[in-house]
Amino acid sequence: MILTNPVVLSVIVMTILCLLRLNVILSLIVSAIVGGLAAGMPIGDTMGVLIGGMGGNAETALSYILLGALATAIAKTGAADILALKISKMIKGKRIILLLVISFVACLSGTVIPVHIAFIPILIPPLLLLMNKMKMDRRAAASALAFGLKAPYITIPVGYGLIYHNIIRDQMGLSGMEITTGMVWRSTWVAGLAMLTGLIIALFVYRKPREYKIIESAEPEMAASSDEVVVTGKHYVTLLAGVAALVIQLKWGSMPLGALGGLTIMLASRAVKWSDVEELMVGGIRFMGLIAFVMLVASGYAAVMRETGGVESLVDAAASMMAGSKFIAATVMILLGLVITMGIGTSFGTVPILAAIYVPLCIELGFSPSATILLIAIAAALGDAGSPASDTTLGPTAGLNADGQHDHIWDTCVPTFLCYNIPLVVFGIIGAMFF
Repeated sequence: MILTNPVVLSVIVMTILCLLRLNVILSLIVSAIVGGLAAGMPIGDTMGVLIGGMGGNAETALSYILLGALATAIAKTGAADILALKISKMIKGKRIILLLVISFVACLSGTVIPVHIAFIPILIPPLLLLMNKMKMDRRAAASALAFGLKAPYITIPVGYGLIYHNIIRDQMGLSGMEITTGMVWRSTWVAGLAMLTGLIIALFVYRKPREYKIIESAEPEMAASSDEVVVTGKHYVTLLAGVAALVIQLKWGSMPLGALGGLTIMLASRAVKWSDVEELMVGGIRFMGLIAFVMLVASGYAAVMRETGGVESLVDAAASMMAGSKFIAATVMILLGLVITMGIGTSFGTVPILAAIYVPLCIELGFSPSATILLIAIAAALGDAGSPASDTTLGPTAGLNADGQHDHIWDTCVPTFLCYNIPLVVFGIIGAMFF
């Protein structure tokens, strides 16, 4: 029975607990234990695998803490306030324009300026007061951010997209189907179209005004006129620190090193004081600490799921349901990817698992390489939108909940799951049938 499979059972438990508003970290731990017990693993062994597997996301967790500290330092200089003020004057009170600007910046963060979610704690909190005064539904903002974080890497072979496309190419080759990197985007444009459809749906569904408390003390003053904005030397240093963080990250491939470099420049130039270092680190933990710990526990959870052997048995059960039908096969493979990735929370890490399974099945059922690429890309990406343990949902929540008025599950995960995963499933099935 599929419902008694350790992975399926664990993901169901995790989803229910999260929807009941249990803390994401606790939900992941309890779900991992449930999955381990369902697989016959002793509870002590399950916890051992969980803790041992947490190191898989150690660099990511450290990155988020240091980036949070850098964001706090930038906010302390007032540079983020000035940026927010400029944006507020540019959009002239139009919610849709602000949402499109946010989405565009998110798109840049994964392509030409590959900082991923690092921009969110810098850009979004200063804009919250403006959003509140505009009565913008933050579910629309979460959806706009999710689109910008996800759609580019699926469809565009630049930045994180190039990494994702190369992973698909390499893993498909290892599984017996040789392709080139250029073949990936020629298939995944269908997924990009699905994401665009989801964005339009989100902007329409969450277009109505929503009331939020206006907390002046928690956010920058947005009422000042442009004449009152004074750009000082520390703001130029802040810009230099941001550029340095990006350059260091790109040169050495280390996000923590980049964030540390940016902080060093701001401290050395006295844009922020040495005595404020403790405050910066506390601010970094406050901004990004939850994300860091969730990513650590999510890595451990993924290790438990792999240890249960539930993925392999789930695939065997799914294969028996396909009955030689391409339509049924495409549907089952995409939904199978949704289940696996909802728990693991990373499309990049799920591709190797799915490619080893899907490529032989697709060859046997007569799917073309283009259809196989699309099935793998979409199945792996489904968990990024909607999974409580995905940085595509954790990042937006970190920024939008800076004043404590945005719920991770109901205001980020549920809207992005409904708006993006449903179109991705539909477009993926149809696309696989026609490629």
